[in-house]
Amino acid sequence: MAERVQCLYRVSTTKQVDHDEQDRADIPVRRKACREFADRMGWTIVGEEQETGVSGYKVSANDRDKLQLIKERAEQGKFDILLVFMFDRLGRKSDETPFVVEWFCKKGIKVWSVNEGEQRFESHTDRLTNYIRFWQADGESQKTSIRTKTALGQMVQEGRFRGGKTPFGYKLVKSGVFIKRKHEVYKLAIDEEEAGIVRMMFDLCVSSGFGRWRMANFLNDHGIKNRRGENWHDASVGAILHNPLYKGILRSGDTYSEPFEEIQIIPPVTFDLAQKLMLERKMENKDERHIPLNTTGQSLLSGNVYCGRCGGRLVLTTNGAVVRKADGTENRKKRIRYVCYRKTRRRFECDGQTGYTMHILDGMVEDILQQVFRKMQAVSDKLIVGTAFEKQMTLLQADLQRAKAENASVNREYESLKAEIMKVVQGKSLLPAEVLNEMAKEIREKLMATSRRITKLNEELAGGTCRRQCPYGGLACGIPAHRIVVRNLR
Repeated sequence: MAERVQCLYRVSTTKQVDHDEQDRADIPVRRKACREFADRMGWTIVGEEQETGVSGYKVSANDRDKLQLIKERAEQGKFDILLVFMFDRLGRKSDETPFVVEWFCKKGIKVWSVNEGEQRFESHTDRLTNYIRFWQADGESQKTSIRTKTALGQMVQEGRFRGGKTPFGYKLVKSGVFIKRKHEVYKLAIDEEEAGIVRMMFDLCVSSGFGRWRMANFLNDHGIKNRRGENWHDASVGAILHNPLYKGILRSGDTYSEPFEEIQIIPPVTFDLAQKLMLERKMENKDERHIPLNTTGQSLLSGNVYCGRCGGRLVLTTNGAVVRKADGTENRKKRIRYVCYRKTRRRFECDGQTGYTMHILDGMVEDILQQVFRKMQAVSDKLIVGTAFEKQMTLLQADLQRAKAENASVNREYESLKAEIMKVVQGKSLLPAEVLNEMAKEIREKLMATSRRITKLNEELAGGTCRRQCPYGGLACGIPAHRIVVRNLR
């Protein structure tokens, strides 16, 4: 009776990076070699499993589903021989793979390699040979990792794109440089449309105190989509805000390049300031933090005001009071106060005031801030209006893009309907002419509406003015600055 064979094929990636010809062989080639070897030996293949994109060096045997499945089949006695193209296909971990091979042998399973023969454990020398084989494979994996890491590090230091998904805000253009296989290398270039959104993100972070979650909601609420035309996720926004590429620095692992001005979207000063602000927002130590914990909420000083006696944080408390009117009806009023956390919880002896009415304390601080800003009005008006203008222009461009897309869609629908009307005239359509005419009228009105909107948006962009309410801080572009209210400053 022919012995039953279970085959296992594995490649670390879809394109092997090793220089050895056998390592570059893909799964179909290895499958063919194993089948031909089994035919020569007179064996019968009863099962084949393949692992694609699984590293035998980085991934533990316990985390490899196919290998665990084969071990289960071995326990059930479903095969007699485990056949691989080379033994390192079982793994490359010197402290693990030798014992995996020995485990199969102890279960009565013979372990064969097409290129290296059978691995036996009949003597102490066999065990030593088995260990040395995978110790060498482990070393080769480490050398490959070092070579790859070094090559990628040199690429970024030379300003070359290391591959992968093109970051948001950039596009790939031909560099005019050819590699050995006569393939032209691509390089990064700024995509101005996407770069405008990136600049808006950093401006919202630095100037308006937006976090990544609030920023994602802001972009989605204003119809600004990501590259795939989908809503933004806060994780994607956070990745952009922390990526040094936007200040012109390429990165590969721990290797950073010098700044390249041609791919710089955000000035280094602005980028570094954004990193500092985001880091300080995470700090719990009030002595090291110099910015507010948040910029949202109904209170001005929430999380940013402290008791002058004990140094404890003042927290918000809310309670309701019922006021009876003369006619007997009840009117419920919400009462919001700042209270000393230490004193109310009696965790620290404090002889200061227990609480402060929110609107009274906020009003006092706001009045002081208004006095300061009035002295800076000549400078601040120019800066604020200029910043709001740039932001609003970006929103106008996004609106124009959406209007053009809608106009093109309606125009295609209109042309299709006109073609159907011609068929009615020629007697080739079964649709009623009255229905088609009514549909054509509605679509024509929609087409004219979108065209008028495009014209209006183009005029606003060309004139450099915006007559809509600006969503940043309550200003309208081109209109004198409204009363400025600065919130959540300590």
